[in-house]
Amino acid sequence: MTDRPDLHWFKSSYSDGSEGDSCVEVAVTPASVHVRDSKDTRLPGLALGTGAWEGFVRQIS
Repeated sequence: MTDRPDLHWFKSSYSDGSEGDSCVEVAVTPASVHVRDSKDTRLPGLALGTGAWEGFVRQIS
């Protein structure tokens, strides 16, 4: 997933730890939402369908 040049990553405005280094990055496509650790973008991330992402956001809001 991290080697996809078509994804445009941005840091979540809701991701902030006490030391300021707890961030996730998100990339959105029409069919999916990709999430990765911004501290080490070489690690595997998650790809979620838009329905799953919407359900996740509803649960944490």
